[in-house]
Amino acid sequence: MDIQVKVMPNSKKPEVIKISGSAYRVRVDAPASENKANKRLVEILSEHFSVPKSSIKILKGLKSKDKIIKIEV
Repeated sequence: MDIQVKVMPNSKKPEVIKISGSAYRVRVDAPASENKANKRLVEILSEHFSVPKSSIKILKGLKSKDKIIKIEV
């Protein structure tokens, strides 16, 4: 399953908000520097979708707030 994600780094608490069918807004409690937000994003999505971290891959947007994520179920 592929989803679109808008990442909001440096948030107070992590949160996943479903906007529409496959679009999500994810608040990440990590800074956007040194790939920390991407690593934390994978952890948050792993918990939210109850899949291992290895099942989540960032397809597009490694250095952008708008990302395409592949989740292997």
